[in-house]
Amino acid sequence: MNNNNPSRQKSLTRQLEGLWQLLRPANVWIGGLSIGVGAWVTGLLSPFQNVLLACFSGALITGAANTINDFYDIEIDRINKPARPLPSGKVSPQTAFFWAIFLFIAGVGTSLLINKTAFWIASTASVLLFFYSYSFKRLPLIGNFTVSLVAGLAFIYGGVSVGRFKQALIPATFAFLFHFGREILKDIEDISGDRAGRARTFPICCGVKAAQMLITFIFFLLISATFLPYLNGEYNLRYFLIVLPGVDLYLLYVIFAVWRNTEPANLHKISTGLKIDMLVGLASILVGIQ
Repeated sequence: MNNNNPSRQKSLTRQLEGLWQLLRPANVWIGGLSIGVGAWVTGLLSPFQNVLLACFSGALITGAANTINDFYDIEIDRINKPARPLPSGKVSPQTAFFWAIFLFIAGVGTSLLINKTAFWIASTASVLLFFYSYSFKRLPLIGNFTVSLVAGLAFIYGGVSVGRFKQALIPATFAFLFHFGREILKDIEDISGDRAGRARTFPICCGVKAAQMLITFIFFLLISATFLPYLNGEYNLRYFLIVLPGVDLYLLYVIFAVWRNTEPANLHKISTGLKIDMLVGLASILVGIQ
């Protein structure tokens, strides 16, 4: 009987590690930070407990969304990402599903402690993210639009937590465009697995070239949009000096790299770089608000 204890402990440790990986901690941190920035840019962090609750609530919902996404993508991930917790066997599909539902409930429940508007935003985002994984992401552009919309809502959620959401509209717009372009790029990266899973993503329906053109349009639009808050006096020179080399130049590189090489390994590297670039964009806004 004692001989089984090390084996059980190892199995439990492996499962806990898998549950942690399902959250995608980097995405969770970015989600929570985005909400904090949404509150910060309003010029008000009071009541501070509401900001903390909003960040925590958003982090839980982000973790839930990532988990339920892996649940519905298990067959695709067997091809695209076999080392993920579900295809690798670290976590069972049933455990992952209930873990996601628990996180959604905890995230929405926490939003009740903020205000009614926050509750409705958290509830709407949770429903959209669930159906994104269930069906929307397999439809051309609908899934991309949904996840990008929720990314923008994170900033508005932060603004709502302190009762001032209008000032959060600028970073919310940036986040929407940034995620929209990145989501199309990820669809090109995952095209083999998506075909096997009979998903109807934009690159599959309209072709890789059309997807490259759409990414180019979205990121050029985003680059142009980053100039506006500085030109109209919303953000200061510090913002511009960070966003220009730290975000805009990398987006130009991404546009060039997407046309040059569409191998999954290259696109994965670009996608990871974009995730890091989000943090640079957040930093530029934090130091740039007047």
